[in-house]
Amino acid sequence: MTDFFAAARQRYLASNAETLRWMLARPPLHGVFVNTKLNPLTLVDYAAVDGWRGPDHVYGWIQGRALEAIVTHAAAFESIDPELTHALDLAGRRLYAALDRLRAADGHVYFCYDRDMRPIRFTGEVFVPQTQPADIYSFSDTFAAKGLVAGATRYAPADLPRQLAALGKVIAAIEDDRFQIDEKVPLGRAMLKAEAPDFGPRMIMLSAGALLTGIGHRDRTAFADRFIGHVIANYFDPASGLLRNVPGEDRCNVGHGIEFVGFALDYLEADVDRELLRVLETILVSSFDRGFVGPGVRLVVSAASGAPISPYCPWWSLPETIRSAALCHERSQSAESLRVWQKADEVFFRDYWRPGTGIAYQCLTDDGPIDYVPATPDLDPGYHTGLSLLAAIDMVGRRS
Repeated sequence: MTDFFAAARQRYLASNAETLRWMLARPPLHGVFVNTKLNPLTLVDYAAVDGWRGPDHVYGWIQGRALEAIVTHAAAFESIDPELTHALDLAGRRLYAALDRLRAADGHVYFCYDRDMRPIRFTGEVFVPQTQPADIYSFSDTFAAKGLVAGATRYAPADLPRQLAALGKVIAAIEDDRFQIDEKVPLGRAMLKAEAPDFGPRMIMLSAGALLTGIGHRDRTAFADRFIGHVIANYFDPASGLLRNVPGEDRCNVGHGIEFVGFALDYLEADVDRELLRVLETILVSSFDRGFVGPGVRLVVSAASGAPISPYCPWWSLPETIRSAALCHERSQSAESLRVWQKADEVFFRDYWRPGTGIAYQCLTDDGPIDYVPATPDLDPGYHTGLSLLAAIDMVGRRS
């Protein structure tokens, strides 16, 4: 079994470095923003004629994720590949300054911007200005806040108190019901009230618990314990072992359930409460086993029957499974967590990863790779894939 851990670590390091070098070699958008606008099927760059997929549109989601990924990988590769770290830091400083300026306009970062960096939303190919309410926050705010905290820690320590305060505003919005999930519709009270109470906002922000701990601010992580407790108390279905998207409803985004486990274990101390660990491992194993139908982990399954509801198997669920299973196995040493880890590893690198390109197919169905965009058309900037594999790399390092 030692051979699996050692081989996995080397595979993860190599694939992460390949992705990062691919990103760094691409011309940045507006001279500062990460550019991952590539068709994962044809390997052809998106162009202006591709509309919302093309370089005229910058996605706040992606830039926040990219900054966190760049900073984290820059630190991780310092002793392994100083030249890569230097290149990452050049891009990271540039992106940190640009994203900080972008948010300074009104205290928010938005899902999509036009060529003049104005917030927009769209239906099909029709673009209109996005509403900008001051007191409502979104996933774009979450990703930007995390990225800017990470960036300030490495590049601008004097900015850190300001960035921590901004992160706190997003946390407060989640707990005060001022967080809108859907950013492709007008941001505002009417849309907010119509939304179902999905656990996604708490799940994504939970990842800030480990981020804050890693930069010496464990004192600011009480929200993470509240989020873990809230999600398990309100969304965990003991009968199926799954997290329901919404309390009392049948649909389960099993990838989000798996992601929740990884973020929780990344944050929790090594001597995590055994009952909590049992529940987290149950969510991991049940989500993977019920979700893995066909070429990968289905996007949505039924809590009642376990049957897949969606035909889509996005790439990101598999690296997130690797992270969650690695962190779970580190604590439980169970055969089930190791089985899940090995299966996710096998399928991701066999069927999704495109060796020599630095990217993965974004989505598979029973018919093979498909042109399906679940959130943004920009490819993963080392966030879902890179940070997940990095957590497994660190776990193997601690083990040895």
